[in-house]
Amino acid sequence: MLTIYKTDHGVCHKIPKAETGCWIDLCEPSSKELDEISLDFDIEPDDLRAALDEEEASRIVLEDDYTMILVDVPIVERRNDEDVYTTIPLGIILVADSVITVCMTQTSILADFQNNRVKQFSSKKRMRFVYQILFRTASTYQRTLRVIDKKRVDIESRFDEDDTKVNDMIALHELESTLVYFETSLRGNEVVLNRLSLYKRIDQYPEDMELLDDVIIENKQAIEMATIYKDVISGTRELLSTIVDSRLNNMMKFLTSITLVMAIPTIVSGFYGMNVPLPKYSFGELTILTIVVCIVSLIILKRKKML
Repeated sequence: MLTIYKTDHGVCHKIPKAETGCWIDLCEPSSKELDEISLDFDIEPDDLRAALDEEEASRIVLEDDYTMILVDVPIVERRNDEDVYTTIPLGIILVADSVITVCMTQTSILADFQNNRVKQFSSKKRMRFVYQILFRTASTYQRTLRVIDKKRVDIESRFDEDDTKVNDMIALHELESTLVYFETSLRGNEVVLNRLSLYKRIDQYPEDMELLDDVIIENKQAIEMATIYKDVISGTRELLSTIVDSRLNNMMKFLTSITLVMAIPTIVSGFYGMNVPLPKYSFGELTILTIVVCIVSLIILKRKKML
């Protein structure tokens, strides 16, 4: 879908066609819309389609008529009635007098701009707009990372329960995998941010550079959070695995002890079932003797912490 926005007096609103100082948003665009923008702004079709490929890496492309910035942004998907966190590419293309964004799905980052939830947003200030997008991207990563860590804490709180399931280990593995992807995406974004601070071709004002510095700091903090949370989840998963193994060992010890005790009556009855001379006892005496031996065995096993 192709939507064109422009800000007037600090308010973002839709406009029917592109004009100076506008923002062109391509969300889940059709081939026809991509071709139209490619012709109108003389943009390579492959550059427009780059953001629609999940495997595209973050980078900057400098062409004669435009500059493309490709970064990874976090999104939440709903799978099997659960929230799943992943990253997708977001393309930001700077043309002569407008900004074009390309994404394969709607994101909360761009929705904030469309719904006038970003202060001092102006579609006419191109670089500030770009840095505001990047700043909210880093902030969204941090919020998502805190949610992931909270899920880890919730799983950890169930460790004392006897019904800790394999599903908890699977959930921890999924969270750890998500953090690996997040860290990789954040480091790719970091390379882009560092290059933006060095390019002289892009006109940048002092206040824009200050905002870029803030973006770089926020992105570094997100990387540190992802690294720390990944290590913590790895340790938590190992702890859970140890707890499950310990419970299994305790259960095996218990079953082994019960088997030993249950074997005593079988051994006694087996002896008296053989055609060999043995001391004669009444059935009652033999039963009492067997019970006493079983009780003594249970006490010994208990002291040995086998029960």
